[in-house]
Amino acid sequence: MEKEIQQTAEQLKAGKTILYPTDTIWGIGCDATNSSAVKKIYEIKKRADNKSLIILLDDINKLNLYVVKVPDIAWQIVEYAEGPLTVIYPKGKNIAPELMGEDGSIAIRITKDVFCKKLIYKLGRPLVSTSANISGEDFKGSFSDVSEEIKKSSRIKIFISMFIISCALR
Repeated sequence: MEKEIQQTAEQLKAGKTILYPTDTIWGIGCDATNSSAVKKIYEIKKRADNKSLIILLDDINKLNLYVVKVPDIAWQIVEYAEGPLTVIYPKGKNIAPELMGEDGSIAIRITKDVFCKKLIYKLGRPLVSTSANISGEDFKGSFSDVSEEIKKSSRIKIFISMFIISCALR
């Protein structure tokens, strides 16, 4: 799995998008600091660009890098959450502006998934996470449920086999 993570991190740093298993569903992702990569995700999903996306972090201690002021209560909520929890923070920073709401807010989840944590750590930046579907369609919980249109997207097809292998290794 380490080789796949290294290769994927390099591709993400080069502005590529990925199809990958998250701690909740299959997702489409990219480097959350790269505006052109974020725009590719909107194109893949056929999603209106005024709908923000969430980002994943690997460590709660990195919140201050991407949130202007983390509310005190948020630290406790995130630290003690047992399952996946996405929190919307009032003002984001150091990420692609397309990821923020019109009011500057940003949605962040601290992932507990080992694969995602390792990938984000190797990338050294937050990872965009959005469901692997065309906007408005049902979320896809397993790879076999992801539409052929998404799987065959010229933007992400080069990563699929890598993630099938990674998923099998977990």
